[in-house]
Amino acid sequence: MPSRRSSGANAVSRMNSTMAELMTGDPEISVVLACRNEEDNVEAIAAAVIAVLEPITQSFELIFIDNESQDRTVEIIKMMCARELRIRLIVNTRNFGQMRSPTHGIYQASGRAVISMCSDFQDSPDLLPEFIRRWRAGTPIVLGVRESEKSGAVLTFMRELSYRLQSRFGDYPIIPNATGFGIYDRRVVESIRALNEPEPFFRGLLVETGFAVETIAFKRPPRAGGKSNNNFFTLLDFALNGLAGSSKNLLRAPLYVAFFIMLITGISTLGAVFALFTGHSWQLWLFAALLEGQFGLLFLFLGLLGVQIALVSERTRNQALVIERERINFADNSVAKA
Repeated sequence: MPSRRSSGANAVSRMNSTMAELMTGDPEISVVLACRNEEDNVEAIAAAVIAVLEPITQSFELIFIDNESQDRTVEIIKMMCARELRIRLIVNTRNFGQMRSPTHGIYQASGRAVISMCSDFQDSPDLLPEFIRRWRAGTPIVLGVRESEKSGAVLTFMRELSYRLQSRFGDYPIIPNATGFGIYDRRVVESIRALNEPEPFFRGLLVETGFAVETIAFKRPPRAGGKSNNNFFTLLDFALNGLAGSSKNLLRAPLYVAFFIMLITGISTLGAVFALFTGHSWQLWLFAALLEGQFGLLFLFLGLLGVQIALVSERTRNQALVIERERINFADNSVAKA
């Protein structure tokens, strides 16, 4: 009869074997959690996500990607990785921003579907079962759309202005109040990866792929702990990068201005001719036409230069999103080359 110690050792061996299989196999669901200075939240969010996922699927992974935290975030996640092989960690060499770092984490996920969320509980783990249910039913993209969020008047105005500009000038429609929190089918992720976008505005690229999108409205809660890494300038930078990344029409805007100025130049020229033949002062009309013509030519060349920049951008989008310092609990712990 085997001893109790032997039985315990066998149980541990079977558990380690199962964990090894989970570590090397492709899971059904990957959850990517972007973090920076989240020492108060990472352990709790991991526990909450695992508690929600375990009744639904045993085949999942959690990938934390840390964007140069200055607190104990990395240390805490490393301890979590030692206890749970389904938790994985990527540590960036520096802060690569709110666009590049989460997107790189999504690209490193191996699940048949990828869930992207923040580590501060503003993206509620309670929505994950519904995301997965709709994805299993055949929807390639399911996004959470915030129903309400307490924010100041200036931030609300800037957010609405950003949406209006993207709606007016964007190459494709975006989904207002969608932060990127949601589930994406593997086909969607690979389609976006193939674009090699150096500053990926991911929520816009989701729409650009053309895959069907469903949304779920939710009330976004305040942060569970810690202090937000965002301020007015980081949010403004994010909005501008998103607008620039999702709208090549802005590069053509000087051409539209040039056309308008040339139209006014033509009117001023006709005014000068009319004044000359009617005996009125024509010099000011001619001066205005020459001045307007110069501005028109300037904007014309700026517009042509913008179109050339857009073409160059399309042909040369091939740069690493982040540089990794280390990774833990991946099948190959060598840092990614791109």
